[in-house]
Amino acid sequence: MTDLMKLLIGAGFLALAACGGKGDDKAAEEVEQAFENTAQQLDNAAANASGAAEERLEDEAEVLRETGEAAAEAIDDVDLNTQATVNQQ
Repeated sequence: MTDLMKLLIGAGFLALAACGGKGDDKAAEEVEQAFENTAQQLDNAAANASGAAEERLEDEAEVLRETGEAAAEAIDDVDLNTQATVNQQ
């Protein structure tokens, strides 16, 4: 896992902690967009590369997109679970 991916995952968890169960999707959207922005940068770099380098960059971009989607889903799940717990009390 690259340092950039670790940084983005850490940012996602930080956003998750800041979410606070308010029922909004803003944190999830921001995390997913951050991953997408980085993936797009890798796509742009891949367009200027060739061969194995191009394929590696494209693969890393896809992994970032999938990780961003998973992080956003996790944020949404925690947010929904927090709301359900608050509503039961």
